[in-house]
Amino acid sequence: MWFLILIAVSECIKPVKIERRPGKTGAIKLQTDGTYMQVDEEAGVEVKLEKAKITLNDCLACSGCITSAESVLITQQSQEELYRVLSKNQENRKFGIHNEVYTVVISISPQSRASLATKYGLSVVEAARKLTGFFKKLGCDHVFDTTFARDFSLIESQREFVQRYRNRNKENKSLPMLASACPGWVCYAEKTHGSYILPYISTTKSPQQIMGSLVKDHFSSMLGTTPERIFHVTVMPCYDKKLEASREDFYSDVYRTRDVNCVLSTGEVDAMSQQEQIKLNDVESVELDNWFNCLDGADLVSHDGGGSGGYLEHVIRYAAKELFQLEFSELNYKTLRNEDFREVTVEQDGKILLRCALAYGFRNIQNVVQKLKRGKCVYDFIEVMACPVGCLNGGGQIRPPEGVTAKELLSQVSDVYGSVNSRTPTENAAVAALYGDWLGGADSEKCHNALHTNYHQVEKMVNALNIKW
Repeated sequence: MWFLILIAVSECIKPVKIERRPGKTGAIKLQTDGTYMQVDEEAGVEVKLEKAKITLNDCLACSGCITSAESVLITQQSQEELYRVLSKNQENRKFGIHNEVYTVVISISPQSRASLATKYGLSVVEAARKLTGFFKKLGCDHVFDTTFARDFSLIESQREFVQRYRNRNKENKSLPMLASACPGWVCYAEKTHGSYILPYISTTKSPQQIMGSLVKDHFSSMLGTTPERIFHVTVMPCYDKKLEASREDFYSDVYRTRDVNCVLSTGEVDAMSQQEQIKLNDVESVELDNWFNCLDGADLVSHDGGGSGGYLEHVIRYAAKELFQLEFSELNYKTLRNEDFREVTVEQDGKILLRCALAYGFRNIQNVVQKLKRGKCVYDFIEVMACPVGCLNGGGQIRPPEGVTAKELLSQVSDVYGSVNSRTPTENAAVAALYGDWLGGADSEKCHNALHTNYHQVEKMVNALNIKW
């Protein structure tokens, strides 16, 4: 045990403390080679951050090791950063400097909402309205639901899989397609398995980053402002989402801004409510914003397939219909090694047409990777998530109170999460309209740039994640 810890610590590095200087400095870009640059927005120059050693106190305990120049991003992406922007907005309004006021947008993940609803004994809709009221009371302008962006992510994943399947004899390493919504898994693949695994990973952006594109590009134009004047905050169940938001791929050199400026964990939002000395139950409810919310009348809607977004569920159903003209009312999940490794097949006349799987947690991910390297992977699509049980069990979620086990709390959160009605992503008329109005069609270059991304091999580390379980 100590051997594994020492290996991980010896490979972790982070920048030294950054000196605050006058001017608009502070934006940090992650380069494709793994280095970090601090951007001086006024001078238009970039400075490479120095490195210093990290201790166990810096560890996220999130199932994936950080190369920890990244740890400074974790520090910057906190509730303190949001409070700083809100305070600056208030000051600028007081002195009439309106051109320096940010529009503050909050995008909340359904997993975070379910975790907070469980703690405070609220329904999903009640929690959504209370959270909207809470953030607007602080001075935020708009509160959205990332389920809306997940519709885009699911649709693009479906289309990408069918395209890969049809081209499987023409392209190398096109199948199995591995889901890309989990940044912990993507980070691990980039740092540990490099170019060998990366071609298998779906290029579709996660819901968080699609929300970033939607807010900074489309919503900014709706407001008649520019992307850098919007401060976009997401609330996520996972600390690795902070690292995902910091990627160079999601930074605009033109506007010198990230698609997502700040990521708060579920626990950090709960800490904010405690700092404000107000329980979420006592916050005045505010109706959800009309833009970018998954509403069916007064009710929120979500997706089938579990607490990680239902990527397998929607990909396999879409592919079965698109490729083989088959539809079915229910998927039969077969548990294999453990509850976090399950298989689903599509069969016709005794022949298996599609074979897909869920692989949650690094023990199962290691098995998938090893089978890929040996050419023995039998699956067409794999929904991969770094956290055991998936996103509802993310490291940023609220921890169990005294007297409640982690398993009991997770069961409660799962029940709350699954209490809303579900629908397919193609049933969202607003998303269908935005493919034309915002993106110029599903096959346009703008659509590809807004909804897809690339991955980059990072210098291989020798750390605990290389150990074969």
